[in-house]
Amino acid sequence: MEILDAVSSFLDSGGGVLWFILFVSISLWTLICERLIYFKFAYPELQKKCLEEWLKSSYSNHRTALHIKRCILSEAKISMQHFASTIKLLITICPMLGLLGTVIGMIQVFDVMSVIGNSNARSMAEGISQAIITTMAGMVVAISGLYFHNLIEKTIQDKSRQLAMLLK
Repeated sequence: MEILDAVSSFLDSGGGVLWFILFVSISLWTLICERLIYFKFAYPELQKKCLEEWLKSSYSNHRTALHIKRCILSEAKISMQHFASTIKLLITICPMLGLLGTVIGMIQVFDVMSVIGNSNARSMAEGISQAIITTMAGMVVAISGLYFHNLIEKTIQDKSRQLAMLLK
């Protein structure tokens, strides 16, 4: 229970923006995990289905066979790219949310300075803390998500090439 209180206290210190970054982070990591699970378990079935479809289609015309191959490859690539653009969008949003938290935190600092003056550092520290925490959270989520997005994109390219080679 102490861990939940500590996490809740941390999220409250970052203001409402940090709660939104948490929501975006959970959504991002859910989609990343879904894609990784897809490539581990569902893609082999898709590959098997594509090979069966290719082998059962016997066209004497080379041009028709080429179009069928392109169609199979396109359908497989569309299936592999599912959620990839959403993952990229969520990664792009995270630093912007961190910047929003920074702006809100700095506005709080300037409000304190205008009311109390700049001699009360303790009053200004809360706004500065909020600004730094949200910036850090947005960047951490984006950087870690970017690594896995690149991994997913590389996997899509590798699997597409591999499937194209199998459909000879």
